[in-house]
Amino acid sequence: MQEKVLDQYSIEVDGLFIAVKISQTLKEFVRIYSINAPKIGKGSNALLENLKNSIISEVPISSEKLLDKDFFTALRQEFHKKANSLFEKETAVTNENDKKILIYYLLNDLIGLGEIEILLLDPNLEEVVINSSKEPIWVYHKNYGWLKTSIFIDKEEAIQNYAAIIARRVGKQISVLNPMLDAHLISGDRANATLFPISSSGNTLTIRRFKRTPWTVTDFISNNTVSSELMALLWSAIQFELNIIISGGTASGKTSFLNVLMPFVQANNRVITIEDTRELSLPQFLHWIPLTTREPNPEGKGGISMLDLMVNALRMRPDRMVVGEIRRQSEVEVLFEAMQTGHSGYTTIHANTAEETIRRITNPPLNLPASSLNSIHLNAVMFRNRRTGTRHVYQLAEYIPEKRGERALETVVPNILYRYSGATKKITKYAEPIRLFEELELVTGSSNKEILQDLKEKESILNWMVSQKISDISVVGKIINRYYLDENEILNYVNSNRKLGEDEI
Repeated sequence: MQEKVLDQYSIEVDGLFIAVKISQTLKEFVRIYSINAPKIGKGSNALLENLKNSIISEVPISSEKLLDKDFFTALRQEFHKKANSLFEKETAVTNENDKKILIYYLLNDLIGLGEIEILLLDPNLEEVVINSSKEPIWVYHKNYGWLKTSIFIDKEEAIQNYAAIIARRVGKQISVLNPMLDAHLISGDRANATLFPISSSGNTLTIRRFKRTPWTVTDFISNNTVSSELMALLWSAIQFELNIIISGGTASGKTSFLNVLMPFVQANNRVITIEDTRELSLPQFLHWIPLTTREPNPEGKGGISMLDLMVNALRMRPDRMVVGEIRRQSEVEVLFEAMQTGHSGYTTIHANTAEETIRRITNPPLNLPASSLNSIHLNAVMFRNRRTGTRHVYQLAEYIPEKRGERALETVVPNILYRYSGATKKITKYAEPIRLFEELELVTGSSNKEILQDLKEKESILNWMVSQKISDISVVGKIINRYYLDENEILNYVNSNRKLGEDEI
């Protein structure tokens, strides 16, 4: 079989359009991801080295400011401007395309990660992996799974240098004595590195690429990750400050789903998010305080743990407390204590079903008393189909208190409200809510009939936003909060299937 081209598209990088080709041949057992990046010669490399020194001397960089995304964006623009000016003054390069190519290499060398930057700009990629200098870079494509690329890092020292660049920008170190790194790029992408001999084949770098614009509820409904009926139920749960836990396997979309829920929060609620690595991105108009942990310095000082932040957050009068992921018993205890004392809580945990989530929380190492799970009202379980790469809400369950055994110990059992069927590829209702409707009746003063009517209205609003292709997280959040202020205004748009103008948002 000759080369079979499966897909072709282009990526824009600093004004350049770089062609991507995904193909299959008999010589390779995996598909190949090829990029047609521009190449430069030795003379151009020498020119770039001189220009690089000139730019660095003219634009001083403060290392702590590199943690600021806005500063980093402004710095890149400033470097771009200086490079353009220097090319006009000091070189004979007049061709605009050649100039773009040279500036592209110059910027990637100054503040980027070389050709890796091209891969990080491809919205179809979820993972970029360097296993060693002996083999090409691998990528995980959302449509084709793992692919070998046409890019090689020719020296182990170069891989270590990329890891060191990432580490320095977040105030960490990676060395022979400290050969592992877990950090994040300014873009929010998560990076992990290991050095030889810990990784015996060579130095490694793994970058999990996050979506540049946050997922929204309309995106999830459009791509069948979730149904509008199920999301209407979660909308009401968020609106009336019920507690939700999101579980699932690795890379199943737990954090993305947590982020999708946040625009349902009222604008007058104080939201505090606590994460190891900043991943959540809420509408800017919300009363939101993001907190992130910090590793100790090489002397072991200055570390701020998840528990430190959670305890401190309780002193900041939060209405909503959002914890990226709970991993330790102390963290679980503090979060559940917060929920039991009137704070709304949301978090994620690794577990594949609602029943497994209960077992995970109530057994070592988390070891929380089963009675504490009464604080959780809903449990959404995410699932990733490894064959197709698609993600779905697998289960939505409520926790029902139950007494068991001779001592009548109180525990909880899951009541599965919705579940995903692999046969029909749909999320359908599995059982009627019991406790959830009781809670909603209590906090709203509404009858069961009125609650059902409210859910139907919310479902129609979600479907209307999908039909209008409204997918910006701030716009989604503003529409939801406009609904809180005046239900009839938004329902009039929905019932007439009328689009919101930009001046009306």
